[in-house]
Amino acid sequence: MLSWISKMIKGIVIALGFILPGISGGVLAAILGIYERMIRFLAHPFKNLKEDILYFLPVAIGMLLGIGLFSYPIEYLLEHYQVYVLWSFAGAIIGTVPSLVKEATQDSERDKVDLIWFWVTFIVSGIGLYALNFVVGSLNASFTSFILAGVLLALGILVPGLSPSNLLLILGLYTPMLTGFKTFDLFGTFLPIGIGAAATLIIFSKLMDYALRVYHSRVYHFIIAIVLSSTLLILIPNAGNAESINYSGLSLVSYVIVAFFFALGIWLGIWMSQLEDKYK
Repeated sequence: MLSWISKMIKGIVIALGFILPGISGGVLAAILGIYERMIRFLAHPFKNLKEDILYFLPVAIGMLLGIGLFSYPIEYLLEHYQVYVLWSFAGAIIGTVPSLVKEATQDSERDKVDLIWFWVTFIVSGIGLYALNFVVGSLNASFTSFILAGVLLALGILVPGLSPSNLLLILGLYTPMLTGFKTFDLFGTFLPIGIGAAATLIIFSKLMDYALRVYHSRVYHFIIAIVLSSTLLILIPNAGNAESINYSGLSLVSYVIVAFFFALGIWLGIWMSQLEDKYK
């Protein structure tokens, strides 16, 4: 019973990666120690089918609960306390980076190719994500656009560090998605997102499983680069995105409070990483 509750809580935490800007469900899954097992299951679903279903069922239930429970308060907090919330999230992400660096060099020493791979990914992803809104504009909420949202959410699971919510904000689908989650819109929101996510997981899970086995260090340096670039971008105002962070009206006291929440987020991220190291 305790194991089920623990896995449900992990699922609830991973659900935050679906709805929080700057947060990756894949990173949260990695921090909680279930990412690589999840990828193996998706890549080889029939290898240990019964055992894996029993393991991931409470995680899936927790994810659905997390989406339903957190959509409304997150929408409210981002609307009224955007800067404090985003800096807190950014701090939590930064706090997890040391554990990702440790994971990157677990099987082999870092080499020059790893560093080149990191810096190229960091620069290209940063520029690309920042400019994305100017290139594609915003999309209207529809069945088709929510299938795309499902694709992005699944990529956020498969590629730790990729924040689907950041991309959904840029595309104008973030607020409609939260509204659909909040109202449990089964056919208009959950169904198309589920279709897009399932198709993406089936198509790309084997590729990610192979990459982790053969290019473990390269994959994690890629992940770390995207984690850092996407985190930086949620803290930089973007004139092409109406939902980007806005610092207007903040006082000196407000900036002190922001710094406090950022530091608190870093501590929380470090604590989560240490907790995972202890129980992995």
